[in-house]
Amino acid sequence: MKPNIICLCGSSRFIESFAVLAWEFEKDGNICLGLHYLPPSYPTHVPDHLAEAEGVREQMDELHKRKIDLADEVFVINVNGYIGESTRSEIEYAIAHGKPVKYLEAV
Repeated sequence: MKPNIICLCGSSRFIESFAVLAWEFEKDGNICLGLHYLPPSYPTHVPDHLAEAEGVREQMDELHKRKIDLADEVFVINVNGYIGESTRSEIEYAIAHGKPVKYLEAV
């Protein structure tokens, strides 16, 4: 049986939640796509918005939409209900392309 592919979306400020949820979903036999945790030792480490800090936001936003294309569903990591501009764009893209969207917290 083919594993379900889940694309995790949300703010990079929740990167630790990305790592935990990816682990939990993959333990259940799913494949997860999303952001990657970078340790504080990474040369240009910032706590969030690393793509902006490294000047690759547009490139990473487009790449994330390709991940959505590959996914069977999207899971939004909206801690405390927070959904930023990029994540909102990804949700709209997913819906427009017929991908089911689920949320960590009710919206």
